[in-house]
Amino acid sequence: MDLGFPVVELPSHDAPAEGDGAPDFVRPLVNDEYWVDTALSSLVPSVVVFYPMNGSFPATYIWDEVEERGWDERSNVVGVTASTPYSHARFLDDRDLGARLFSDPSNSVARDWGIANDLDGMEGVEEPRPAVFAVDADMTVEYAWVADEYPEFPPYDEVEEAVF
Repeated sequence: MDLGFPVVELPSHDAPAEGDGAPDFVRPLVNDEYWVDTALSSLVPSVVVFYPMNGSFPATYIWDEVEERGWDERSNVVGVTASTPYSHARFLDDRDLGARLFSDPSNSVARDWGIANDLDGMEGVEEPRPAVFAVDADMTVEYAWVADEYPEFPPYDEVEEAVF
């Protein structure tokens, strides 16, 4: 079947597994009104959704699915990607999303979590690979899923069964 785009196998990753400690970080957390530097540890327990940069079709599909399933109504859900706070504000406004998104233009959070993805054909440009982690109040990973290919989308039913 021709998808109209290549499916790329991603290299191995070094993401935290279930039972591991989740790396803490402080980055601007953007909502539909403003942003402020926030530590992940101040928001746990949380479901942390790493996703490709705003404007990519995977970002749109992932957040549409999260919203449709009402994850944010059942848990503290936050996103992380390499887009700027300004890009996040536009993305939230354009999509009419109620999500809260961490801005990490340097992609250092994804590197610390072992899920940085170099973009093919763009020297020095990277973003997180799609991943979902449930992090408890002690910053322990209770659930982990990381994409093995691009594009690949979270197993939404599996996440719901494990997390909610």
